[in-house]
Amino acid sequence: MLKIFMMMLFMIPLCFMKKMFWLVQMIMMLMFFMFMNLTLTIMNFSNLGYMLGCDVISYGLILLTIWISFLMIMSSESLLKTDFYSGFFLFNIIMLMMMLYLTFSVTSLFMFYLFFEGSLIPTLMLIIGWGYQPERIQAGSYLLFYTLFVSLPLLLGIFYIYNKLNYLTIYFLKFYDFSSYLLYLSMIMAFLVKMPMYFVHLWLPKAHVEAPISGSMILAAIMLKLGGYGLLRILVILQSINMKMGFIWIIISLIGGFYISLKCFCQVDMKSLIAYSSVAHMSMVIGGIMTLNYWGFLGSYILMIGHGLCSSGMFCLSNIMYERMNSRSLFLNKGLMNFMPSMSLWWFLFLSSNMAAPPSLNLMGEISLINSLVSWSWLSMLMLMLISFFSAGYSLYLYSITQHGKFDLGVYSFYSGVSREYLTLMLHWLPLNIMILKVDYSMIWF
Repeated sequence: MLKIFMMMLFMIPLCFMKKMFWLVQMIMMLMFFMFMNLTLTIMNFSNLGYMLGCDVISYGLILLTIWISFLMIMSSESLLKTDFYSGFFLFNIIMLMMMLYLTFSVTSLFMFYLFFEGSLIPTLMLIIGWGYQPERIQAGSYLLFYTLFVSLPLLLGIFYIYNKLNYLTIYFLKFYDFSSYLLYLSMIMAFLVKMPMYFVHLWLPKAHVEAPISGSMILAAIMLKLGGYGLLRILVILQSINMKMGFIWIIISLIGGFYISLKCFCQVDMKSLIAYSSVAHMSMVIGGIMTLNYWGFLGSYILMIGHGLCSSGMFCLSNIMYERMNSRSLFLNKGLMNFMPSMSLWWFLFLSSNMAAPPSLNLMGEISLINSLVSWSWLSMLMLMLISFFSAGYSLYLYSITQHGKFDLGVYSFYSGVSREYLTLMLHWLPLNIMILKVDYSMIWF
């Protein structure tokens, strides 16, 4: 595990050399394939050394991190064209990738906390440094305060566990079961805000709308998954109390997911709509994890990976439109099928994956989550039906309103997609739809 980290570390000097923008990206690609070929044992942590290790959950999320970082550079070519601090931008992305890599691979709970919070700083710098509107400062402070407000209780909870057990190794925590309400709340709230759960989700649409394309991609693809990853790891020691308390989070998530789905129909900004749809998907993930059953854990993990690729690809698409039209408003982006018929196909492919159509990973994840939640209580079927139905609804709404209709007469000059954009979209879409062939790897790690 350390060898990959050292590789990331030694990429930093390359950022500040001239004409190295694409080389850094290629090295990331190389690193992705190197990490992919690591030996992995299904049951336990493997590749142990220096507090780092990797099991199946971390493996998939680390691969996703490196892949998305690679695609972030690819979709941010406009920074290179205008030479808008592109070296510092690369440095920022590598720092973020290192933080996330360490978050997913450390075996100590305290180190996990450290890197979990540390990944906020590069994200904040991305939003404030390369964002579009002046409101990005407000969006950044929202992101910071929502997350930091609940992270102190998490730190105190970790110290309490250390005081009781005298160690914090994640793997050995499974032999214990704490049943304190206060500990439960303090440990779990940080992850629920990060997911984000309904009621504490307000930072997410704001951060997405103000962030540059790279910021949106990493926020949607990885930052939301930190919460899910934390829950999967931490609920092992809180099982008995989660049996009593879990229903609260499931109910909030299911009803919240339904409300957010309705809220998607009220959006006039493409990015905002995609951000709200992320909240609706993540609410199902929270529900699945909180049921504490086999299907729930598997489904939440698969949906996290699937949603990471799908949501990131949709943000790429909205950015491609933004670069042409200088607006993300649904009132101005109409009739785009006339201008970019090929891009219209990609809109269709990503939005169909977003509504969990086969053969996307989202379908597999949602089937498992529906299994898990209906086995927990058949009443949840009502909300699940509504969420699934409206998820298809707002995906169709976004597609039809942007691709069909009469285009804005203000558009007088336009160029169709370039190969870099099509390649970026393909590298999002292919893993999302090809991995379902090997979904058994994600279904047997428990």
